Amino acid sequence: MGSLLFATATFFSIACNQPAAPNQAPASDQANLDYFKDTSTGIQTGGVQMIAINTPKGKFKVWTKKIGNNPKIKLLLLNGGPGATHEYFECMESFLPAEGIEFIYYDQLGCGNSDNPKDTSMWDLSRYVEEVEQVRQALNLDKDNFYLLGHSWGGLLAAQYALKYQQHLKGLIISNMMMSCPAYGKYADEVLAKQFDPKVLARIRELEAKKQFDNPEYMGLLLPNFYAKHILRLPVDQWPEPVNRSLGKLNNSLYVTMQGPSEFGVSGKLTNWDVTAQLPTLSVPTLTIGGQFDTMDPKHMQWVSTRVQNGSYLYCANGSHMSMYDDQQTYMTGLIKFIKAVDAGQKKL
Repeated sequence: MGSLLFATATFFSIACNQPAAPNQAPASDQANLDYFKDTSTGIQTGGVQMIAINTPKGKFKVWTKKIGNNPKIKLLLLNGGPGATHEYFECMESFLPAEGIEFIYYDQLGCGNSDNPKDTSMWDLSRYVEEVEQVRQALNLDKDNFYLLGHSWGGLLAAQYALKYQQHLKGLIISNMMMSCPAYGKYADEVLAKQFDPKVLARIRELEAKKQFDNPEYMGLLLPNFYAKHILRLPVDQWPEPVNRSLGKLNNSLYVTMQGPSEFGVSGKLTNWDVTAQLPTLSVPTLTIGGQFDTMDPKHMQWVSTRVQNGSYLYCANGSHMSMYDDQQTYMTGLIKFIKAVDAGQKKL
């Protein structure tokens, strides 16, 4: 890989030092122009495309927005929650355009700018898999350019999608998500809970037992003792605005239906989800990302990278669940390195 990078760097150095032909931009400038050129037809919308999807309950529309143009690299982002929005991915704009990586924001049905049918029967994993597939088709993504990144719940969705449709993928990134909800619940009970002040934990458990999830005291205890330690390792009043904006729009119906009301493990529809036995069937190049302080066990994410056929692992030593913020340089450098390696023909790092 080092020789390839050197050869590439040498090529660009030579190319950029050659006199530009009359009326022709230098190669680097032309690449920038190509990346930022809007190639859509009709009325231009800044890359926004509303995609019609078919569901068991009729047709709805979901919101997408494309940033940049790269025929070989198109990264579709699946947000977490479940029920948050694409907005916390806005940190990608500070890193990916400079590398020529096209990426696509996407609010899943019931999230953000997309339609919200307000029907809990629609909050279903298999239906969401088919939704992602319809989005893929509408955006003309295929095995020659389609990278899928899922974070948290989005990582669960990305893995489930890949298990059915990996033939359409060029690369898969599972960010901060274990491949077993029972294992996630066990980690929450046996590792994370033990890091609490026993009195604080006892009060949290008491409120949960009484189902007082809407009690202001419940969130008041979770924010400094859990969120600021395992979700995003900053004082909550210093959390980045895109994160606050995204979480402020959380679809609680979707969240509780799928995840359950408690932050400790899963008690909703996903309670028994476990695809660890199916991981060896994944041949698509796969990057798993884990953070030392994550709500998810980073050792599990590393193990997942050894179970798939072409796995790589990115460890964020200073990161938690939102490692793209609290261990940002590690996260973004590793993500970019993986995408470019796969684009160059490598199956793993």
